[in-house]
Amino acid sequence: MASEGPSNPSVSVQAMQMDRLLDTCVSTGASDIHISIGRPPTLRLHGGLKRLATKSLEPEDTVSLMKQITPERNQQELQEVGGSDFGIAWKDKARFRVSIFKQRGAISMVLRQIPNKLLSFDDIGLPEMCRELIRRPRGLFLVTGPTGSGKSTSLATMIDHINITLERHIVTVEDPIEFYHYHKKSVVNQREVHVDVPSFAEALKRVLRQDPDVILVGEMRDLETIEAAIRAAETGHLVFGTLHTTGAAGTINRIIDAFPTNQQEQIRVQLSVALIAVLSQVLLVRKDKPGRVAGHEFLVVTPAIANLIRENKTYRIDSAIQTGKKFGMQLLDDNLWGHFSKGLISAEEMIDKARNPGDLRDRVHRAGGSVGRAEWDAEDVKV
Repeated sequence: MASEGPSNPSVSVQAMQMDRLLDTCVSTGASDIHISIGRPPTLRLHGGLKRLATKSLEPEDTVSLMKQITPERNQQELQEVGGSDFGIAWKDKARFRVSIFKQRGAISMVLRQIPNKLLSFDDIGLPEMCRELIRRPRGLFLVTGPTGSGKSTSLATMIDHINITLERHIVTVEDPIEFYHYHKKSVVNQREVHVDVPSFAEALKRVLRQDPDVILVGEMRDLETIEAAIRAAETGHLVFGTLHTTGAAGTINRIIDAFPTNQQEQIRVQLSVALIAVLSQVLLVRKDKPGRVAGHEFLVVTPAIANLIRENKTYRIDSAIQTGKKFGMQLLDDNLWGHFSKGLISAEEMIDKARNPGDLRDRVHRAGGSVGRAEWDAEDVKV
């Protein structure tokens, strides 16, 4: 591992303004920039952390870098509540979702790169059944997974596909707006929370009067928002939403558990009618070339699965996914095994991201393989 000290003292932070950091992030294909005191600016590149070849940052450096890109409103919020989020456009190259926050009394930042180019279904390997499902006139389509698992990219691809192929009015509610969508065959309106509307719940309360066909809820973060999204799906709209959950069955349980006990039976019935699919995903470091590949678990709500939701038998959903391959369904571990079998990912990466790592470890051993542990080779990146 590289030491924490400066590896190229001749490059100063003062000379390296934020524009050079953003250019470096775009040119290297990094997904994030981490700015924190006591360490040089660090890129997340293909899943690993690569520090820039410059000096470690002092408190005044992080304040200076923050002020170069942060709107006054967000600086005020940082002082009042200790953190703020916003989006910025960087030339015509990319957008960045920025999170600024205080830690140990100093300023830190994380900037997530959002490429300008919208990717296709084939580019990101979305299940083929998604193309058919997103043509439906109504229903709730959930994209779930941990932070940094590519949910926003998958949603942007599906929204863009609708925009290119169908005549729809698409309304997105995001915090902040990440991918920009322009009018193509559809009309697209994008509302940013805290800029265009005070909250997700308020946006969803108003959206039904805006003649929408497709609604994207950037994050279903509270009971009011979840309730409004289900209601919109029930009343004849195609609603996309995200949750930070793992696995299809876990997502359904998470939604139901968000409601008071006396409402849960009613929500099961509503969800069994409104839900059309759950796409749960993780991002994996590729073995065959630099970059990452998505692993997917995909649930399509058939009448049989709707019955399991309604009857509170979600523990049987995994086995229903296994027998539902003709509908395009797949379990995460089966998808990971497919990537491993094609040589796209290592056994270690597959097992790290698996829902049942022991089962996959046994499967590797039965196939005559072994599971070791490769160390990440940390190198400095020139800026």
